[in-house]
Amino acid sequence: MKKISNNIFLIMLIFGSLITVSANSWLGAWMGLEINLLSFIPLMNEGKKNLMTSESSLKYFLTQAFASSILLFAIILMMMSFNLNWINNNFYELLILSTLLLKNGAAPFHFWFPGVMEGLSWINGLILMTWQKIAPLMLISYNINYNFFLVAIILSMIIGALGGLNQTSLRKLMAFSSINHLGWMLMAMMNNELLWLVYFMFYFFLSMSIVLMFNNLKLFHFNQIFNLSIMNPVIKFFLFLNLLSLGGLPPFLGFLPKWLVIQNLVETHQLFLLFISVCLTLITLYYYLRMSYSIYMLNFNKNSWMLIDSFNNKNMTFILTMNFFSIMGLMIISLIYLIL
Repeated sequence: MKKISNNIFLIMLIFGSLITVSANSWLGAWMGLEINLLSFIPLMNEGKKNLMTSESSLKYFLTQAFASSILLFAIILMMMSFNLNWINNNFYELLILSTLLLKNGAAPFHFWFPGVMEGLSWINGLILMTWQKIAPLMLISYNINYNFFLVAIILSMIIGALGGLNQTSLRKLMAFSSINHLGWMLMAMMNNELLWLVYFMFYFFLSMSIVLMFNNLKLFHFNQIFNLSIMNPVIKFFLFLNLLSLGGLPPFLGFLPKWLVIQNLVETHQLFLLFISVCLTLITLYYYLRMSYSIYMLNFNKNSWMLIDSFNNKNMTFILTMNFFSIMGLMIISLIYLIL
């Protein structure tokens, strides 16, 4: 019975996002966001219940409810301003943008995001990092303010890069990584309406491949990675390269969306923004390397009776296939492009 209810909530979650994306009015978009929110709260509490899960769901609800109430207030204000000329148009635009960035967890409205991620299971964390961003990002793309965007992009990249440096929790580390990637998405959105969708699809795929591996191996903290020395070396190798791919290191698939954004920034002569974003992304790549270093170099003692044959798991075959495309994807796409 519980599984059926979870499936219903998951369908409603998807349905809520689709309502927002396809809405032709701000009120319809707000309604879709509310359906999406109320469907995700029960999903957050499924599985093992502990104090962190309850705290995360409450934090998420309060933050999203606060953002929704301000968004509704801004929509009403905007509707009134069409009839009354007593308010500056920029005011409600900035108010709507602020609430949507708060819903996404972008800096400087990011404070709730790592704390909520810490209390979730990996699958719910994946939904929060990927699917829950679609509807607010789509609404943000309708309402772009260059100067405000510039501040949000730079802050998201700074906080995403520096926030992950002192983390021992993998979920918090992925949360700060998500904030950094969100900065790249906003940067792509500022210049090209289609480019941010391309970036998001790549980010969705890369996050899913690495989160499913973490979930399968039951990894939640840094010290658990040290025990991977008793694991199959092929799985360790895939995990190592997949982390570098998520960091955007060439020649892996994760570099392709960043490459497209960099090319777009060069064409539009935004070299200062490009310099800042590349430098800060190198810091995120550093903490992925630190994690990979933990996998390979520390506590390496291989005993044949302790070797875990993880290939017996059916899910691992699917995950390794995804990881293969994550690692080799850029080369495969380049090859297809050259042939065609």
